[in-house]
Amino acid sequence: MGEPIEAPAIQPADGKVGKPRSLWSDAWHDLRRNPLFVVSALLIFFLLTMAVFPGLFTGADPRYADLAHHYLQKPRWGNFFAEDWFGYDIQGRSIYARVVYGARASITVALVVTLLVTVLGTIVGMLAGYFGGWIDSLLSRVTDIFFGVPFILGAMVVLTSFEERHVWVVILALAFLGWTQIARVARGSVLTIKQADYVMAAKALGASTTRILLRHIMPNAIAPVIVVATIALGGYISAEATLSFLGIGLAEPTVSWGVDISSGQEQLRNAAFVLIIPSVMVSITVLAFIMLGDAVRNALDPKLR
Repeated sequence: MGEPIEAPAIQPADGKVGKPRSLWSDAWHDLRRNPLFVVSALLIFFLLTMAVFPGLFTGADPRYADLAHHYLQKPRWGNFFAEDWFGYDIQGRSIYARVVYGARASITVALVVTLLVTVLGTIVGMLAGYFGGWIDSLLSRVTDIFFGVPFILGAMVVLTSFEERHVWVVILALAFLGWTQIARVARGSVLTIKQADYVMAAKALGASTTRILLRHIMPNAIAPVIVVATIALGGYISAEATLSFLGIGLAEPTVSWGVDISSGQEQLRNAAFVLIIPSVMVSITVLAFIMLGDAVRNALDPKLR
């Protein structure tokens, strides 16, 4: 009998055999080639730069008011990046300067709330999914109670109990009510992953619960959590603007898009630009984060490839 014939190894077209990519490297490989991700990432980078370094975009003071000369002065669309580019509001303040400086408060609220709800929701979901039993029942019922509270209505109730509603009060109010969705996603992901062979092997080798959760379960369960958190971030920007519009969120002298939308509603008929311009900024920012979340979801979910 002759020697068995071995099938030739299949090689890439360039003749190079590379190491198999992990989930994250494979996702990054797909994201770099996704126009949706590139556009949203560039837009978010621009907004973050504007929030961190507003002085790069304007030298005007967003709180300086000149009623005598700039009362509801209309925009001058040809004066790019000038103080009067977007016109002036009812107090004679530069709308362009307030749009630039308002990005800091609105984006800060969204980013910190997202970080807090991601950490809290992931911890609750991992504990409920991994331990099961009465711990799962208790944490799931607590999650259901918070999930049953309407988000905006609950935030309104919490915020009305504070006399001063600065940035951190709004952040804590939104984070207090916003962690439930991530907790549910994390729990479902952990329930699936804890049955995997590598988790069973770690238990058989005597690995501690902390090590199993942090080294084996969390890195493999975090992908859907990141997707939900990225999409939810845009929602928190919208929530902050909504609460400020209703007069319950941030208030003067804080400069934010929501505060400007609230102060501009009275001039909708005779100076609609005062309301429309900060509203457009909120819409663009929310859309950018939703686009980013969709791109990340498509890259991390093998079923969507």
